Amino acid sequence: MAKYEHLPIYKSAFDFLIFCENTVKGFPRYHKYTHGSDLRNTAREIVKLVIKANNSQIKSPVLEELRIYLEETKLILRICKELHVFKNFKTFGNAINQVTDISRQAEGWLKSSRKKEEG
Repeated sequence: MAKYEHLPIYKSAFDFLIFCENTVKGFPRYHKYTHGSDLRNTAREIVKLVIKANNSQIKSPVLEELRIYLEETKLILRICKELHVFKNFKTFGNAINQVTDISRQAEGWLKSSRKKEEG
């Protein structure tokens, strides 16, 4: 089993997961169990996919799946923003910045993996 705790993308994804868990606590009750649940689930799946990609011989398919989950997460965050679920705009901005950072890292990892898999 490969180690993953040292990966910057794992640290970013885990930090985002904890951020989501703490943020959803402050959601209004109506949204906590709908959009909040979706947000928490996708954040957990992102961390799982980072671990899965790190342990895979062929990383590209897993990283493609990670890319999809990151886009889903951005969509959920935008929906929450439009419904005024976040306590303030700063919380939304922080969440989007974290997801964007994870996306950049995932794209770099995907490009690197493709080069290794081709060559």
